[in-house]
Amino acid sequence: MNWHPLNDSAQLEEIKKESHHYPVLILKHSTRCSISSATLGRLERSWKNEEVGDLKPYFLDLIAYRPISNQVAQEFEVEHESPQALIIRNGESVYDASHFDISFDDLKAQVAALV
Repeated sequence: MNWHPLNDSAQLEEIKKESHHYPVLILKHSTRCSISSATLGRLERSWKNEEVGDLKPYFLDLIAYRPISNQVAQEFEVEHESPQALIIRNGESVYDASHFDISFDDLKAQVAALV
């Protein structure tokens, strides 16, 4: 899995632009939460690039970049949760899940439904 770090609020505009060409995943992760760590590990072990097409994954450490995490919630009109996965398409959040509802199979199904 090739995470792209999300560590600058200016990247959110770029993510919106990218999402007009392919779906974008934002994973908000808390380094202080055991559920977040377990979810991240499970997702990374299950991840198969060939099964999610052009989905571009971004990783946001919400402890280090809390203002960006808050901006993600505001920009994409979702309630802040941790961990949280959002799929962005055409500049909008088309899917979000949190805690143990985050799974590779769900993300794969959501991406397939966008085609």
